[in-house]
Amino acid sequence: MTITTIVFDAYGTIFDVGGAARIASAEPGGEALAENWEQVSRDWRTKQLEYTWLRSIAGHHIDFGHVTADALTWTLEKAGLSDPDLRARLLALYDTLPAFPEAREVLADLKAKGRNVAILSNGAPEMLDRAVESAGIGGSLDAVLSAEAAGVYKPDARVYDLVGQRFGCEKNEVLFVSSNFWDIAGATGYGFITAWVNRHGEPRDRLWSRPTHELPDLTHIAEFA
Repeated sequence: MTITTIVFDAYGTIFDVGGAARIASAEPGGEALAENWEQVSRDWRTKQLEYTWLRSIAGHHIDFGHVTADALTWTLEKAGLSDPDLRARLLALYDTLPAFPEAREVLADLKAKGRNVAILSNGAPEMLDRAVESAGIGGSLDAVLSAEAAGVYKPDARVYDLVGQRFGCEKNEVLFVSSNFWDIAGATGYGFITAWVNRHGEPRDRLWSRPTHELPDLTHIAEFA
């Protein structure tokens, strides 16, 4: 069937999750973070994802803002960075993460083609709204869908259900785009056409489904839509 709807994951796909620690490390007061900001950023992201999966499995859901803050608390403790001002600054920066350089143009081009264009993210609605506004991409989006509406996190099928509920489309009319292989595995297994944005040339995880397409960035997504 023809692709009618292109749905993007947000964090790591449109928004650069490394941006918060990178920016904070270059600001006055960020000298201690500057020594290992890349490791802090990786640990923060890893723990954030672990918490979403564990909470989904255990049935103890809280919104993504709380998960993100809890993951940062753990990460800063591990790194020996106990400055409350630094923690507050990192959380504020996470709400305005920079978009990847090609994202704005790609989204605008897809919208101009007449496709439905949306975000489907674990992010809480208010977090996503602030990030979309900061990146200036709202005009290219028909919907910003949050896992909060399902009360569980991806890759649970109930989150992917939100796309069909919003657009009334069949699963095989949807191109789902993510930089997270676990998300791609979930979406492919659900029945979406998928594109894995493998920015760092990583090997494929050994999971239950494989991506339909693999790309180094978002630039050529329109070729599949």
